[in-house]
Amino acid sequence: MDIQTYGLGTILDSFNCMNLSNHAGVALRFEGIRHVYADSVAVADVDLAVAPGELVALLGPSGCGKTTLLRIVAGLLRQSAGRVFIDGQQVDALSTGARRVGIVFQNYALFPHMDVRANVGYGLRAQGAPAAQIQETVDRMLDLVQMRAFGHRMPRELSGGQQQRVALARTLAVRPQVLLLDEPFAALDKNLRLDMQIEIRRIQRELGITTLLVTHDQEEAMSMADRIAVMNAGRVDQFDRPETVYDWPASRFVASFIGTANLLPGRLQRIGEGFELQCAAGGRLSLAAAAPCSRDGAAVLSVRPEHLAFTSLDAGGPQATVLMVVPLGPQRVYELLLDGGTSVKVTMPRHSADAPLIPGQRIGLRLREGAPAAVFVPEAA
Repeated sequence: MDIQTYGLGTILDSFNCMNLSNHAGVALRFEGIRHVYADSVAVADVDLAVAPGELVALLGPSGCGKTTLLRIVAGLLRQSAGRVFIDGQQVDALSTGARRVGIVFQNYALFPHMDVRANVGYGLRAQGAPAAQIQETVDRMLDLVQMRAFGHRMPRELSGGQQQRVALARTLAVRPQVLLLDEPFAALDKNLRLDMQIEIRRIQRELGITTLLVTHDQEEAMSMADRIAVMNAGRVDQFDRPETVYDWPASRFVASFIGTANLLPGRLQRIGEGFELQCAAGGRLSLAAAAPCSRDGAAVLSVRPEHLAFTSLDAGGPQATVLMVVPLGPQRVYELLLDGGTSVKVTMPRHSADAPLIPGQRIGLRLREGAPAAVFVPEAA
């Protein structure tokens, strides 16, 4: 049974019975955070402010520093430099428990020698809570995640989804003011992962718990987060709303890491109130705006496949040959080869009134009206 089965109402009723007071949320702030392992810089001078009740995703490839940053917030790792503030208080000298953070790890980190009930109540015992309070809270948490019947089972006797629910119950039992999620859905199958993502997001919104999610899954970050901090080599390349990160990437790394990006080199010039890119492959593309680079000269245009459209060969745009057509659910994905040898992808609705193109067909390209497109300075050779 997935967590969605028993509904958000049951979850919220249980929280209300516990008199949780997280609705106002707390602010979380990183100030000049830097961490070095031997000669390797894992996190490089990160400044980040998470608003009260916000869910922020730290997104990036393996080794970019996102898990290091999470461990620093949790107090599991002391940073080389910089400060962490929770609810306006500097917490660097505080233990994990004193920071009132709750953590759900990728591998759930359940104690293998403790049964489910002991795992859920561990944090409360560590805080010195009375036995009666521990028992009552454990009961409510297990009811919350529909695991009361499994209370005396050991972790090895549970499925991945059941272990996930126990880990979530244990984390919420200590009433955290900051919730830290370290790749918490990685071990779940696709359907259960989606259910857990939706339900945790709903709980987080209703309770206003300030949350930091570490993930390398861009779809997970885009669907769950209020804002995304895209990390690359220990730094935050961009910190913004998911839509902005996708439509207006601040760097070529962000453009390439988030979704699919066609990178078209050429020369940019201002034309009236807009811009025009003279493509290296031939043809021109008209832009209403150019950012982050808007100066005349050599440039690289980053454009999403859905923001390109087909046009006639004599319209003045880049010309291409269709290499492959792939039906993908409600869309067709076209693989094209520009005359200059650059490969590009274009997506079109599968049920478009236009007849689908066929391999070998010649076609012109243009930007869709109002479509966003980011412009970057070419990388040094």
